Amino acid sequence: QGFAHMWKTGERVAAGRVFADLRALDRRCIVFGAGGYEGMEERVGFISRANRLSGSGNNILAKFGSRLWRAIFLTPLGLLLFVLLLHGCLWGQTNCEEGNGLLDFAPPRTLSVQEVIQKFGAAESVTKEARLHYTYKQDVLMQTLVGTSVTGEFHEVTNVSYDAKGRRQEVVTFAAQPALRGIQLTAEDMEDVRAFMPLVLTSDDLPQYNLTYAGQQHVDDLDTYVFHMEPKKEEKGRRYFQGRIWVDAQDFQIVKVCGKSGPEKVQVKKHEHPELHPIFVTYRQQVDDRYWFPAFTRSDDTLRFRTGPVHMREIIKYTGYKRVDGQ
Repeated sequence: QGFAHMWKTGERVAAGRVFADLRALDRRCIVFGAGGYEGMEERVGFISRANRLSGSGNNILAKFGSRLWRAIFLTPLGLLLFVLLLHGCLWGQTNCEEGNGLLDFAPPRTLSVQEVIQKFGAAESVTKEARLHYTYKQDVLMQTLVGTSVTGEFHEVTNVSYDAKGRRQEVVTFAAQPALRGIQLTAEDMEDVRAFMPLVLTSDDLPQYNLTYAGQQHVDDLDTYVFHMEPKKEEKGRRYFQGRIWVDAQDFQIVKVCGKSGPEKVQVKKHEHPELHPIFVTYRQQVDDRYWFPAFTRSDDTLRFRTGPVHMREIIKYTGYKRVDGQ
């Protein structure tokens, strides 16, 4: 946001200001990530993908003439910081802040925080039930990278539906030979794809979590309530989500999720595999002018195993929602 402001105003920056805004760049360094998958450049739902420094057809060199870029590249400190942060960006970092406005810490105006939680829990329950009556296509792409070079990938396209008892049915329509490097997909990874990345948080789920109200935030064209959530306690054999959710202030449905699944297992016994999972961000879109269903998930993260770090990128697209019972 600091960069955007200075590009608009042409404001001169001192070395100290450069450092502050380079820290903002560090939080958004995914914009320098390599391309290679068309989904990265899409507009999905209410989220705009236009604010990228590369991959949009615009030459980043055109921005170097601004006073900000001159301040960076003609200031030794600025140039050094830029190089260091760019190096860190090549390792990948999921950008959870894209599309977000300033966070307003004020409490909800017409409802208590507890009332907001109750309303979105009820709305999410309706959304979960409604999704059982839809079919859709799920396109999963996972890639491992070294620097900006893709070293392996997993790509699968599936048609998803639900039977009369609400059980998930999958028909794989495309599956490339898995060739990920440095990691091995587990049942937990596939559960992430099916349950945690397209997270739905119903009234029945809420008692498992501590929800902390963070404020109100404008996300693209939507006014939202923001909550931090974490499990109340860890139970053996159970998995959970930890991170942030954005709840639409009008429909009281989740429209954005950012976080990761857990628990993770770093220290493991001999012959056991560690379980590390990437931070992801999921956006929803409105379907049939009523329900907010998952539309797009993105993750760009480095999993730090004891044997060495693995840079992993993941894109999931949920498309073609169609109601099957005619209601």
